Amino acid sequence: MDLFDLVIIGGGPTGLFAAYYSGLRGMKTKIIDALPQLGGQLTALYPEKYIYDVAGFTKVFAKDLAAELIQQAVQYDPEVCLEEKITSMDFHEEGGKRVFRLTNEVGREHHTKGILLTVGIGAFAPRKLTLQDAKRFEGSGVFYFVKNRDSLRGKKLLIVGGGDSAVDWALNLDGVAEDITLIHRRDEFRAHEDSVKKLFDGSARVKLFYELKAIHGNNHVEGVTIFQNRTMEEESFPVDQILLNLGFVANLGAIKDWGLDIEKNDVKVTSRMETNIPGIYAAGDIVTYPGKLKLIATGFGEAAVAVNAIKSFIDPAAKFFPGHSSEMAPPPSGRRA
Repeated sequence: MDLFDLVIIGGGPTGLFAAYYSGLRGMKTKIIDALPQLGGQLTALYPEKYIYDVAGFTKVFAKDLAAELIQQAVQYDPEVCLEEKITSMDFHEEGGKRVFRLTNEVGREHHTKGILLTVGIGAFAPRKLTLQDAKRFEGSGVFYFVKNRDSLRGKKLLIVGGGDSAVDWALNLDGVAEDITLIHRRDEFRAHEDSVKKLFDGSARVKLFYELKAIHGNNHVEGVTIFQNRTMEEESFPVDQILLNLGFVANLGAIKDWGLDIEKNDVKVTSRMETNIPGIYAAGDIVTYPGKLKLIATGFGEAAVAVNAIKSFIDPAAKFFPGHSSEMAPPPSGRRA
């Protein structure tokens, strides 16, 4: 049995920083992720979207942030297992220590002394628009993610939504798309105040209290009809592409059956990122506690807390806080991702 000190489930920003910090603490580490590449939502959903709220970067493409995090994470050569879904967890006591067994969908087992859950919102799927035309034109002008900004160059674009993704894409695609219209069904946005201000100061047309009524075209989107949901007044205009940013439907999957204390779709943790099951910790968007903010920056801090707590759990003689990295041995000049 190949026994690890720590298995990190989730290869997004929080999991990647946790892998680095685990190596810094001299722990034998494994990362497991259901996606075919590391980076989580940064690479899977919006690789070419700018991120503005990560310390040290005025702005950075999601894919570039992911690349830096991956390079940092692999310095201590963690084992990386991609396209694996963990379906079950159990544990036993061995020599007075707890040993966990994680099993994937084809029966492969992973054995570890500690588990860190960094799965973000879990398995995610875009929230679909309940409009028949939206499904008919999926892949032919209707989409939910932007993988390549250049695919929208010179296009007439309609963005539907009022959250961070909708507002951020309206800003990110300014100067790329020929024409941008953003409609939102109310006048309150779920985006950062500064982003909303930049949206109204920018070149995109913003139409509040508007919803999508119909999509027109033959084999590809050619135009839309929208309506004002207070007056029911309709308006039609040509568009080439429609970006639907309506949020995600999240599912923790098998994790929900582990006996963890879950509130809504979040795992409850202590200030040391401990779950109610000794040896299982969680960090990032999956967790909840009083004052929790679901930010990448927050996840980095939680990852460091969790790894130090896990180190103390598996080795009670180890210090919880080992000192600053600048006071420790320099990291290896390991391989690049």
